[in-house]
Amino acid sequence: MASAAGEGRSRVLVIGGTGYIGRFIVAASAREGHPTAVLVRDAAPADPAKAAVLQGFRDAGVAIVEGDMYDHESLVTAIKSADVVISAVGYQQLPDQTLIISAIKEVGHVKRFFPSEYGNDVDRNHAVEPAKTVFGGKARIRRAIEAEGIPYTYVSSNFFAGRFLRSLAQIGVTEPPTEKVLIMGDGNVKGVFTAEEDVGTYTIKAVDDPRTLNKILYLRPPSNTLSHNELVSLWEKKLGKTLERVYLPEDELLKKIQVVRAAECTTGNQPLCLVEGGPH
Repeated sequence: MASAAGEGRSRVLVIGGTGYIGRFIVAASAREGHPTAVLVRDAAPADPAKAAVLQGFRDAGVAIVEGDMYDHESLVTAIKSADVVISAVGYQQLPDQTLIISAIKEVGHVKRFFPSEYGNDVDRNHAVEPAKTVFGGKARIRRAIEAEGIPYTYVSSNFFAGRFLRSLAQIGVTEPPTEKVLIMGDGNVKGVFTAEEDVGTYTIKAVDDPRTLNKILYLRPPSNTLSHNELVSLWEKKLGKTLERVYLPEDELLKKIQVVRAAECTTGNQPLCLVEGGPH
């Protein structure tokens, strides 16, 4: 992992680096000159898309380390060559980050751990299910890190702009609406939308910044803090037409969430049921 270009910069190991936000973190780490490694189960995957991602990492000077967070020996071996460990695992693996914590504790020299967060501040929220359970799981990982005395930085970046703005926060679509838009609640609550490239960049800039040690790094660009109504108005201006706005009141939304959760778990939808703590 060492390189002349990265001299003086922390050696970074990313776990979950081939995932959605992980790719941006890996790219930023390499771009910022950190000796960077990514832990992967298979360094030569059959999936062409994943193979292309790994080749892109190699082209950027990133080391590909074969291992598995569920294989303690390989995880410890990978962490031994790092100064900073960054987790970007998906939500189903969030509770299993205790395995990373144990390996970091065993290695002993890691100077910073970034658990997989990149959303709301899980210690300060008013979420309903199923998000409430997910946030609770992230909070438990925070407490486990603190209990072990592991130096940390938590990154709170709120909404991924590339994922939410492309559809104007519409569910199940990938293109912005051109006729009608669904707005949950009154549409006046503001949210923060952060570009994935910025999430990666500022996560990496925090790696060697003493100001972020044992702190929460909030990414809240003022110009990117907008309500749903404001987002729709911006899109209407660009589109040159007025959309039909359909509002779903909060009480109706909460009822729909309950109905969907019950139906999904009854039919065995594992991802949603796992968020709830297990199949019903």
